[in-house]
Order: sequence, then structure tokens, then C-alpha cells
Amino acid sequence: MGRTIIGIRTVLGGLVGGLVLYLVSLLFWNTPLKALAYSSVDDATNAQLQAALAQGLTRNGTGTYHIPSADTAQGTVLHGQGPIATVHFNTGGFATTDSGTLVTGLLLALITGILIALGLTFAGVRTFGERVRIVILLAIAATLYLDIGQAVTNHYGIGFFFYSFLCDAIGLSFAGVVIARWFMPGASHVAEKPTVTRL
Repeated sequence: MGRTIIGIRTVLGGLVGGLVLYLVSLLFWNTPLKALAYSSVDDATNAQLQAALAQGLTRNGTGTYHIPSADTAQGTVLHGQGPIATVHFNTGGFATTDSGTLVTGLLLALITGILIALGLTFAGVRTFGERVRIVILLAIAATLYLDIGQAVTNHYGIGFFFYSFLCDAIGLSFAGVVIARWFMPGASHVAEKPTVTRL
């Protein structure tokens, strides 16, 4: 059994793939397209809800809250009656386009790209077509479970989570295809030779 060699080309491919993933994410989440993911209310309601959050959650601090909590008998009754919300809460504010988040997001995308490149290298698949099939199927499988699964579990947010699913599946797929096409051993030979079956 031959040794799998991880070379500079694999790492470089992972970095380029990660950059592609990052750019797709920017397109989905840092342009007006992101409005497709969210429901919205007017400014007066925003101010009212923000005040309620500050009054009700600031004491407990930054975190994710399931409201109402079903950890008590009364909470269970309230949960059954509704309304229900999962609130990702931050006690402080930050800019809508936060440079720190952009840098951290880029770093995360680059690491993800390298992991995709390593996965394709260790898989030992030799043809471009097979690599593409693996990348796309795994991207769809993972994001379907992780993103759409949230909507199934929480009984809401299908629009938001479907939008997240599209972003993640497309970004991971594009990243993997770029890596498979230009940075894997033998990747320059895109066309696969047809198989001839002799009778």
C-alpha cells in the first residue's frame, strides 16, 4: 500500500479552496442578499424588543436562550402554549460589518479548505469526476443535517436555515471542486478515459 504524501500543493489548494468558501460566504451574508434569510419588524418594534432583551437577559449575560425554558413544570406549560423563541444574545453591540469577525471568518474558512484538501488526499481517489462527486455529496449531506436539521428540531426558521443550507452547500462544493480540479495529483487530467467493455 503506497504512502499518501501531503505536499505544498495540497496545503496551497486548501488555502485557495478556503478563500473560495469565504467569498461565497461573504456573498450570502455581507450583501443585501442576507435579507432573504431574516424576518423583520419595524423600528418601533425593534426598539421595544431590544429593551425587553436588555431588561430580561442582560443579568444572565451573553449566551443562547430557549424561551420559555421547559426545565420546570410551569415552563413546560408555557412552552406548549407558545410563542417560543431561541435567542442568540450578546450583552454588547458591535458593527454590522465587524472587521474582527471578517478576519476570524477568513481563518476558519482557510482551515476548512485545508481539511477538505487533506480529506481528498487521504481518500486516494484519482479522477476529477470521482472527487467532485464525493465533495458535492458530502457537502450536501453535512449541511442538510446541520442546517435543515435545526429547522426540524426547533419547528421554525425554515427560511433562515434553508438559506444557510444553500450558502454552506454551495460554498463547500465550490471549494472542493477548485481543490479537486487544480491542486490534487493528476488533477490536470479532467477528462476521464471512457471504459470499453469487450463482449
